[in-house]
Amino acid sequence: MGGSLLEAAFAHHGWATLRVIDACSGLSDEQLATDVPGTRGPILGTLRHLVESDAFDLFVLTSDRAQDVDAERMSLFELRAATERTGAGWAELLSGPLDPDAVVRELDEHDGFQRWAPIGFRLAGTLDHGSDHRSQLCTALTTIGITPPKLGVLDFGVEIGRVTEEMPKS
Repeated sequence: MGGSLLEAAFAHHGWATLRVIDACSGLSDEQLATDVPGTRGPILGTLRHLVESDAFDLFVLTSDRAQDVDAERMSLFELRAATERTGAGWAELLSGPLDPDAVVRELDEHDGFQRWAPIGFRLAGTLDHGSDHRSQLCTALTTIGITPPKLGVLDFGVEIGRVTEEMPKS
């Protein structure tokens, strides 16, 4: 990790999504269908939505059709692979110069909805959306007796060796 101020944020974003997918990998079909009030919906459906939305956000910014995924029927294994590809795509996008005020157009090819937003808002929205749904997924995991993974930014930093922690000596 180096140049971009956003690089760590998006690296964390992908890492956290992968951690949630991995935490769900041993769940039964019944557990994956768990729907907790106040969350988006069933665990698997929320994961699919999260991965597809992340890829769509990247597609909107890059116009790279390889980033446009249809996660509606994807398995956890396929969701993990798509998240890894999207993570690489975010890293590539963020490695170049970006104008946070440049406006990009989003078009929903299914219903014709359009939105124009500055790149800075798109990037912030991607991170916010991911955090929100990962939190919902952790809530759902807790309700079925699964301890959710630690997803904090500083946990990520420790894992990749960019953050150091030390307990006080007694």
